[in-house]
Amino acid sequence: MRVFVTGSTGFVGSAVVRELLGAGHSVLGLARTDKGVEQLKAQGAEALFGTIEDLEVLKRGASESDAVIHLAFIHNFADFAGCCAIDREAITAMGSALVEAGGDRALVITSGTMMLAQGKLGTEDDAADISNPMAAARGASEKVCLDFAKHGVRASVVRLPPVTHGPGGNSGFMGPFVSVALEKGVSAYVGDGQSHWCAGHRDDAAKLYRLAIEKAEPGSIFHAVGEESVTIKDIATEVGKHMDIPVVRISTEEVPEHFGWFQFGVMADNTASSAKTKEVLGWNPTGPTVLKDVPVVIEFIKSHRSQF
Repeated sequence: MRVFVTGSTGFVGSAVVRELLGAGHSVLGLARTDKGVEQLKAQGAEALFGTIEDLEVLKRGASESDAVIHLAFIHNFADFAGCCAIDREAITAMGSALVEAGGDRALVITSGTMMLAQGKLGTEDDAADISNPMAAARGASEKVCLDFAKHGVRASVVRLPPVTHGPGGNSGFMGPFVSVALEKGVSAYVGDGQSHWCAGHRDDAAKLYRLAIEKAEPGSIFHAVGEESVTIKDIATEVGKHMDIPVVRISTEEVPEHFGWFQFGVMADNTASSAKTKEVLGWNPTGPTVLKDVPVVIEFIKSHRSQF
């Protein structure tokens, strides 16, 4: 297949490009900088210059491809609703182009398990928790995508866990968590530390995106979750050990001062299953666990501290 990939030079996207090329597919990657264009060419992919706000560029990329994998997202939490609106417009543009092109074409977009209700094990059959404004805003993108299944497109959604980890990136929630530990000189967990994050390795996520364009039935939702539940206390303990700093317990009242803008992440209790994903697609995650990857996350954050 010829696959158009947005977010193709990002942390997960670059792994997706590598996975696709390794499986014999050709890749057209969206790039918004000259550096990104060169990165794609070095990997053996073609590049299309533009951003996810360039709707005509997106339509062109989709119309020239057999499948679209949409990973790009503007992470501006000051205007999250606006970023989600841009996301929906991009999905609509690419999906419409695939419908117009006709034939057996696939559209796979990215969402997150954080869209699901907190405090219980989420499954692929669960919808976004619309009582949460952030989840409602991002979850609407899932509906826009899946509606294209009614028009002959093999439309599906991949939900990434909040800790999608691996070398060379901030690894989702792990990045700000480690950054706070570096700044404060302690690795902190809240209360009894028994809140949870689900996790998955980025290379396993890349395999899932490939399987989705190859095999997904229209209207499917998949979870790129290798570990259903890792306690934040276990993560804090491992971070403290590798950074040689104290591991401390803080109260809920201390969270805003200690974690700042990341308080929403450290207070999250997000667990999710990928049982259906594994059964339907034969996906078998084999990457390192998040606790095994703590040293590579620390190494990355230490060398990129100005970004956090």
